[in-house]
Amino acid sequence: MSSGGSPYRRHRKDVESGGSGGFQDYGSVCDPFDIVSTKSASVDRLKRWRQAALVLNASRRFRYTLDLKKEEEKKQIIAKIRTHAQVIRAAYRFQAAAGSEPEGAQKAPPSPIPIGDYNVSPEQLASMTRDHDFSALQNFGGVKGVAEKLKTNPDKGIHDDESKILERKNVFGSNTYPRKKGRSFWRFVFDACRDTTLIILMVAAAASLALGIKTEGIKEGWYDGGSIALAVIIVIVVTAISDYKQSLQFQNLNEEKQNIQLEVMRGGRRVNISIFDIVVGDVIPLKIGDQVPADGILISGHSLAMDESSMTGESKIVHKDHKSPFLMSGCKVADGYGTMLATSVGINTEWGLLMASISEDNGEETPLQVRLNGVATFIGIVGLVVAVFVLVILLIRFFTGHTRDAERRVEFIAGKTSVGDAVDGAIKIFTVAVTIVVVAVPEGLPLAVTLTLAYSMRKMMADKALVRRLSACETMGSATTICSDKTGTLTLNKMTVVEAYICGKKIDPPSSKSELPSRVVSLLIESVAQNTTGSVFLPEGGSDVEISGSPTEKAILQWGVKLGMNFEAVRSESSIIHAFPFNSEKKRGGVAVKLPDNEVHVHWKGAAEIVLAACTRYMDDNEQLVALDEAKVEFFKKAIEDMAAGSLRCVAIAYRPCEGETVPTDEDELAQWELPEGDLVLLAIVGLKDPCRPGVREAVELCVKAGVKVRMVTGDNLQTARAIALECGILASNADATEPNLIEGKSFRALTEGQRLEVADKISVMGRSSPNDKLLLVQALRKRGHVVAVTGDGTNDAPALHEADIGLAMGIQGTEVAKESSDIIILDDNFASVVKVVRWGRSVYANIQKFIQFQLTVNVAALIINVVAAVSSGDVPLNAVQLLWVNLIMDTLGALALATEPPTDHLMDRHPVGRREPLITNIMWRNLLIQAFYQVSVLLVLNFRGRQLLHSEHDPAEHAIKEKNTLIFNAFVLAQVFNEFNARKPDEMNVFKGVTKNRLFMGIVSLTVVLQVLIIMFLGKFTTTVRLSWQLWLVSIVIGIISWPLAVVGKLIPVSEKPFSEYFTDIFASCRRRGNRGGYEDDA
Repeated sequence: MSSGGSPYRRHRKDVESGGSGGFQDYGSVCDPFDIVSTKSASVDRLKRWRQAALVLNASRRFRYTLDLKKEEEKKQIIAKIRTHAQVIRAAYRFQAAAGSEPEGAQKAPPSPIPIGDYNVSPEQLASMTRDHDFSALQNFGGVKGVAEKLKTNPDKGIHDDESKILERKNVFGSNTYPRKKGRSFWRFVFDACRDTTLIILMVAAAASLALGIKTEGIKEGWYDGGSIALAVIIVIVVTAISDYKQSLQFQNLNEEKQNIQLEVMRGGRRVNISIFDIVVGDVIPLKIGDQVPADGILISGHSLAMDESSMTGESKIVHKDHKSPFLMSGCKVADGYGTMLATSVGINTEWGLLMASISEDNGEETPLQVRLNGVATFIGIVGLVVAVFVLVILLIRFFTGHTRDAERRVEFIAGKTSVGDAVDGAIKIFTVAVTIVVVAVPEGLPLAVTLTLAYSMRKMMADKALVRRLSACETMGSATTICSDKTGTLTLNKMTVVEAYICGKKIDPPSSKSELPSRVVSLLIESVAQNTTGSVFLPEGGSDVEISGSPTEKAILQWGVKLGMNFEAVRSESSIIHAFPFNSEKKRGGVAVKLPDNEVHVHWKGAAEIVLAACTRYMDDNEQLVALDEAKVEFFKKAIEDMAAGSLRCVAIAYRPCEGETVPTDEDELAQWELPEGDLVLLAIVGLKDPCRPGVREAVELCVKAGVKVRMVTGDNLQTARAIALECGILASNADATEPNLIEGKSFRALTEGQRLEVADKISVMGRSSPNDKLLLVQALRKRGHVVAVTGDGTNDAPALHEADIGLAMGIQGTEVAKESSDIIILDDNFASVVKVVRWGRSVYANIQKFIQFQLTVNVAALIINVVAAVSSGDVPLNAVQLLWVNLIMDTLGALALATEPPTDHLMDRHPVGRREPLITNIMWRNLLIQAFYQVSVLLVLNFRGRQLLHSEHDPAEHAIKEKNTLIFNAFVLAQVFNEFNARKPDEMNVFKGVTKNRLFMGIVSLTVVLQVLIIMFLGKFTTTVRLSWQLWLVSIVIGIISWPLAVVGKLIPVSEKPFSEYFTDIFASCRRRGNRGGYEDDA
């Protein structure tokens, strides 16, 4: 037994608790409401849980879940547009093969109609790129001709002039497309009106209104029916406003997701702009993982390959060169790098047409939504049974003459009571039964998930996390391990070259040109300038140079500038004839450069120990090539180890001169040529310092305290990784820095699957890992029962991000491919933001549980009070209008108040929540049963002994009963208001901690109290209540306020760690075993 602890304590049989237990195939679970992960759940499974749910208002209950019908329509539209793209491509393939024009192919006219200052129209450009019309491109004069017509420079791009850019937008359009309008407020009102129970109540209100006016006249007769109708209208409006606000939040989030930031060349400098600001004529650098932002033509590229599956549906990679230069918007760069000229934007592109024709569905299943629908269905069935029971009992009592009015007169006497009075009485009874269903079926339960997710997502944006998939918010609360990158996530990603080994010795400072021979300096400058995806821009005013590219590229380019590199001059003196883009598998990248004298140099740059292993010589102080003997290799290896131990990233630069005859001259052969990787000449080994981010050590310690293990998975040298891990606190001490805590990617890869499962749990740092190693580690950890969060930024990280329970892509360094495979984008690439996401994930789960505890208390109390009163006296103390008001407090306002509680540090004192743990824990059961028992007891005493306690036996019966029922109603509502504070902290004594910081909670509680005072004091005609004296108000407040000390006392009662549900399961199982045993004995 335990006296306290967390209401979210991990279920000891939870297979995902990170403890013992194997991996399960969750797809085989029979329960339709048991979907542990919706990340790749089949449509059939999603249909099954919806069909199994008891729903009285499907449009409200399934708000923000995936619209399966729309999803099907979306797929059909995409298929049509893809077919169109495939037909065009097939026609032009046929044309290329036959050497003739396909029928109906549109050629650009030789003298195009000038548009504005440009000698080409948007329609001609769109037709050329969309139809992949190579002959039209040739008619324009090739890429250079198109660039001239568009008044752009293929190297420097357009001028960064606002008025000129605006003119381009006016002529060629902007890179946006018409969005389908979101649903209007009135659509939400209509959806709220579709609630079955509210429709029945409106019909009952109309009948009651008609009968009331007929029997009592319009002046008095409209109150009963009118008050129900007014209460229903208020419920509808409040529901619609709440849903509409959430819809706007999701819309804003969707726009944020689509707002991709990218680099373009403007005026010779690389600038970061939004994808929506791309204009025709822009020169756009492309690298692996980028999304093509507009339709265009290739200016230059090296090993450039595109994944066009988003447009064509074909998964094969398409290579791009000057023979196949057309690039389609929306496609991804699979390999290589290059620059493109944007020729069509927005609606003039195939992608724009596609995006304009499909509406973005923000809906998505989350596991909690599915489970809460299961809970709501169970409660709803109980409520329905109770309501039918109450209806039958009350109708029997009414028509058998056992129901009396306030004056103790029998309400129905067979043969004497008029048909109108009998129908009026039956309608009132029916209305009460329907209202019990309204209270009992918690449509707001799944809605609470949406509210808390919408709130969390908005706040997470402020904490630098953009949520792409709703369910990731929830799942992050269950994360048991985070596999984090090193560079940029745990470190600042601000690199500088601090050490250099050149000519077989250490150069201090590393950019000391005077210590180096001119030949070595010129080769280093050539290598740094040509073998890079970055760029250097020298402003005309002579101010500081601007360097762009990845942090590693920027650091090496900065070092090159200090060595005296003139970037533009070096690039213009020689040309790249072939390139091998940097590859995270091989850990190096290279280029073949042709010099003015036709000599070819192959330059390599990459992981120091890998490039060093490919070197056979180095250049000494006398510019002589010296063989790398064993002693010199050991000297360099020792230098690498020392730099790595000092947490430096080590990069080696090498080159190899190529004989003319070994270099292909034919373009096709050159494209297939593999750069020589061996017999290299070592030019330099540099050490780059990338300091740890401030606050990372504290963030890692917080994770450890919260039961989340942080693992570093990096492509860097194992010793560099070890040094950073010790600095960050991932490794506690040098004693921990041994295998298998510290492991190299290739060692892990070489293990059998069984061995990988064995060591996966122990791994804290994996160095020199490839993206495939990361994927293997994620798979092993998931099979061990972990809920895995993974960070990634590269294209090759996509499989691991997709495989993980939560994929976290980096917002600054991450490629578009990585972002699209992720669930959450960390906008500042900071590990501390990852920890904030964990905190928010736990907050989502905690807030849902707070709301469940609060709602079930109201459910249980309201049902028991009305059922007991109906069965015993034939009357109910809480009428239809009052119950609708309670339902509003409980459903929409309660969800808003409790679902928007900000996360607290207390959440990180617990271990992760198992995803199969019961939603309603033992602590929650204890809290809600104590409160419900107290409320039911007090209110039933008031119901049956109220007149004696209030000394109103001698008052007029009608007024006395109204006063007693008003006191019950007032005390019940105030009890919920006070209990709302208890629900904030299910496992803490101080329920007021931080309450003033949650303005929405305080606002909703204040609004509820003000409205309750108005209802009792001024709206008695509508709610069938009377004004209460200050003494009775005091009694109501005291009844409500007792729930606070009662909650404190309740928290001292110990609860079992074994979930209550298991006790019932065990009893049921033992009964079945006995039954089976009895059957066997009978057979015997």
